[in-house]
Amino acid sequence: MTFLSIILFVLLIISAVMILVRYTKDPEKFRMASQKYQKFILPAIGLILVIVLISGSFYSVSEDQQAVVTTFGKVVRTDTAGVHFKLPLIQKAHKVDVTTHGASIGYEIANSNQEWGYKENPQMITSDFNLIDVDFYIEYKVNDPVAYLYNSEDPEIILNNEAMSSIRGIISDYKVDDVMTTAKGEIQQKIKDSLIEKLSERNIGIQLVNVMIQDVAPPTSEVMGAFKSVETAKQGADTAINNANRYKNEQLPHAEAEADKIIQAAEAGKAARIAEAEGQVARFNKMYDEYQKYPLITKKRLFYETMEDVLPDLEVVITDGNTQNILPIGSLVGGMQEGGN
Repeated sequence: MTFLSIILFVLLIISAVMILVRYTKDPEKFRMASQKYQKFILPAIGLILVIVLISGSFYSVSEDQQAVVTTFGKVVRTDTAGVHFKLPLIQKAHKVDVTTHGASIGYEIANSNQEWGYKENPQMITSDFNLIDVDFYIEYKVNDPVAYLYNSEDPEIILNNEAMSSIRGIISDYKVDDVMTTAKGEIQQKIKDSLIEKLSERNIGIQLVNVMIQDVAPPTSEVMGAFKSVETAKQGADTAINNANRYKNEQLPHAEAEADKIIQAAEAGKAARIAEAEGQVARFNKMYDEYQKYPLITKKRLFYETMEDVLPDLEVVITDGNTQNILPIGSLVGGMQEGGN
C-alpha cells in the first residue's frame, strides 16, 4: 500500500465519520444525505481499492538487494534487481541486502553501525599457555537469501559464534611468539578455511569473504616490551641474512668465472696430452712396422740413437773385431770436414 492510497483511505474514513456524526440525530436528513453521498462514496471506495491493489502488485529491488517472494508464507521465488510483480494481499516480498558487510571481533570500530561482534578484547590462550589479545575483522555477505531468512533466527550471531570458535581453536595451536610475528598469514588462512567449512555445514545463507588480523598484543606492557625485543632481534637476523645473500650474489659470478677458467685450462691440457699420446702411438706403430721388416737393423739404430741421447760426446767406431786399427768414425768425419774446408 502506497502513501497516497493510505491518505485517501484515511480521508474517506474521516469523511464518513463526519457524515455519521452530523446526521445521526435526524434520521430523515441521514437518509437524504446517504442518498446524496452514495454516488460519491462507493466510487471513492472502489478507487482506493484499485490504488491499493495496484500499489501492492509491483515492487522494485535495487542492485544491492535480492527479494524473496512468499505466498502465504511459502517461498515461491527469488527476484534480483529490477521491477517485479506479485499478487497483492497474497504474496509478500522480503528484501535482503546482499552486499559485503564487516564485523569486528576483539575491538570496536569508531562510528560503526554493526549490530554484532565482541566489543571488548577477548583474551586467548596459545599452545605454550600464554594469554594474548587478538583483534580480527571479518567480511561476509548473504549468498542465499532464502536460507538467510528461514534457516536460522539470527544468522549473524551464528557467524559470530562460529568465528570465535575457529579463532580460539586455531590460536591455541600456535606459540605466542609465532602468533605475534611470523604466523599471522597462516593463522588467517586456517581460520578462513575452518569458518567456510562450518558455515557450509550450518547453511545459514552467509558466505565468508575474508578474515584479517588487525592487531595482536600481549596482555601486559612488560610482555609487550619483551616481544618487541624479540621482533627487533628477528629483524636484525633478517638483515644479516640479506647482507650475506648480497655478498654471495656478488662473489658467486667471480668464483664461477675462475672455475670456468680452470676448467678450460684443464680441458686444453687434456687435449694436448691426448694429442701427444696419439702422436707417440703413431710413431711407435711406424717403428714397430719397420722392426718387423728388419729387426736387427732396427735394434741397432735404436741403440745408437739412444746412446747419442744418453752420451752426446760418445765417439762411435766401427771394427770387425780382429783388426788392430780402430777407425773412429767421428775423427774421420771431422777430418773430412776440415779437409774439405
